[in-house]
Amino acid sequence: MSVHILGGAQTDFAVNWQRAGLGFDALVSTVIEHTLDDARIGPADIGVIHVGNAFGQLFTGQGQLGGMPATVWPEFWGTPATRHEAACASGSMAVLAAMSDLESGRYDCALVLGAELEKTVPGGQAARYMGAAAWAGHEAQDTDLVWPSMFAAIADEYDRRYGLDPAYLHAISELNIANARSNPAAQTREWSYTPESFTADDTANPPVAGMLRRQDCSQMTDGAAALILVSDRFLNEHSDSRAIAHSVITGWGHRTVGLPLDQKLAASATEPYVFPHVRRAVLDALARAGLPDITAVDAFEVHDCFTMSEYVAIDHLGLTAPGESWKAIDSAAISRTGATPVNPGGGLIGIGHPVGATGIRMLLDAHKQLIGQAGACQLPGPGAIATLNIGGSTTTTASFIVATAAG
Repeated sequence: MSVHILGGAQTDFAVNWQRAGLGFDALVSTVIEHTLDDARIGPADIGVIHVGNAFGQLFTGQGQLGGMPATVWPEFWGTPATRHEAACASGSMAVLAAMSDLESGRYDCALVLGAELEKTVPGGQAARYMGAAAWAGHEAQDTDLVWPSMFAAIADEYDRRYGLDPAYLHAISELNIANARSNPAAQTREWSYTPESFTADDTANPPVAGMLRRQDCSQMTDGAAALILVSDRFLNEHSDSRAIAHSVITGWGHRTVGLPLDQKLAASATEPYVFPHVRRAVLDALARAGLPDITAVDAFEVHDCFTMSEYVAIDHLGLTAPGESWKAIDSAAISRTGATPVNPGGGLIGIGHPVGATGIRMLLDAHKQLIGQAGACQLPGPGAIATLNIGGSTTTTASFIVATAAG
């Protein structure tokens, strides 16, 4: 049984919903409206709802977000709904749960949405809140900048094992910011930078932690993204839906390991990959999609919460040998016009990173590319796109393969 992406939508990630005096109700209502319009279906078609959200209680005091769709759309009163949390991979967990519902035959049409409000508190407090996705009370206790410190430690580990020139991290940021310029929903599309913003200039690109500088870090973002997932049976029974350009989720991988980063690095000390479980998640997705290897994939949406996480993604996808991600950057293979485009719409650094929505936004952008509706970010006729979404210091990893309906 196939799971099809029938449509979806994303809010404008440049909008500060708190400053506009709006909360989760407006955010969720807006993304649902646009998603239903894009898929050309009504609320009565939805059998089940899955919501990805990581930090609702911390940033807004609001939990129980599975109940928000019915709160703002009375038509969903009585429709089963569940919230899923796995830090930055929360949205992907919601997608996996919806796929299970469809594949089991329990339901034939699912609304999957991810939403996060992060602009409700000052930046320092926001960073502390996000530290809850590490092993609270056990790691990164000497800093409020938990995640910059964690990914700086990963950069140090790469440098120790393979060597790492920070200039390649800056190049990732420069590319993603450039890609986001043509994305009408990207948070940074109108932000101003200078050439020095992507260098080791301490004024234009101040140090944050270890090798990481300001432009190596994604932003705090308010936003939501949503998808309509349907079964084969739904398409067979709805002739109007069959006529809509859709894509197919052909493969998936999901791996979970312990919370502490040190534990992960110790476990991989004799392995070629720094995070073997991430590599296995990718291989799982390829195998389930029936693809021989990564060369059968045309483009990639990967998790660049920091430039270092994209650097990790490049070699763990298999685009280079372990520790050699710099080669794909140096050759421009990951550019929009390169052999293996990565984050053509701007990634998390360029588009924004509303944590619970990110995994869903990746799939939405893959879907748009495959049906030829990615606008100025469109690639020339991709047939298969892979996503790689992580939560925490790769504690939760999810990878999907999305293909054209014909393939």
